[in-house]
Amino acid sequence: MASPECVSGSGVRLGKGLEPSKGGWGPQPPALFTGNVVNTNCSAAHSRQALSCKMAVEFDHFMESGRKWFCHVDDDNYVNVRALLRLLASYPHTQDVYIGKPSLDRPIQATERVSENTMRPVHFWFATGGAGFCISRGLALKMSPWASRGHFMNTAERIRLPDDCTIGYIVEALLGVPLIRSGLFHSHLENLQQVPASELHEQVTLSYGMFENKRNAIHVKGPFSVEADPSRFRSIHCHLYPDTPWCPHTSIF
Repeated sequence: MASPECVSGSGVRLGKGLEPSKGGWGPQPPALFTGNVVNTNCSAAHSRQALSCKMAVEFDHFMESGRKWFCHVDDDNYVNVRALLRLLASYPHTQDVYIGKPSLDRPIQATERVSENTMRPVHFWFATGGAGFCISRGLALKMSPWASRGHFMNTAERIRLPDDCTIGYIVEALLGVPLIRSGLFHSHLENLQQVPASELHEQVTLSYGMFENKRNAIHVKGPFSVEADPSRFRSIHCHLYPDTPWCPHTSIF
């Protein structure tokens, strides 16, 4: 059975290439695009195989796009596009960059199948998919023998772990590229109420869910009640981008 430490959020994953430029996207993030949804034809289950199937489609879609950066986030993440572009602009996309946040305080221990009858222990760090992570095109090209065109599923079976763990295995264990840890990525596995509202503009991803059997969400005042906005994502967005048309302009944060 796959370790629950590796299992990231459920739902359809969308692989999108990001390409920051000097001008960026202007003072506001782009409006919600349409036509970017990719039908992965993968199972909707939360199994190791289903998650790896979706990641495989994401990765192939990115490789075909020619974009500079591959960023994966879960469906319970809020992405602050402005902060993400600022972060990516500080790294060369041609170099080996794997950036995110681990969910563990130690490398994960796994068993690697090297032949039909031979297994060996392996340990590595991985960025949890629940907080999101990014990979440069330069590194993605090196990952291709284990991640592209159907190979990702085979690699995942080699260690019998889900998608985000398999990414870490390829990058750290097979390629020897260390994870760059960033405190700007956040998952539901941490106490999100410890993120100050005054620092929200710096954060790349935010999340919500349950933590120690309690509702876990960013504590931010806003125009929407907790009942209307349990994730607090709408309130966070209006805090960061108050000129958004659907944000009440009379609200004080």
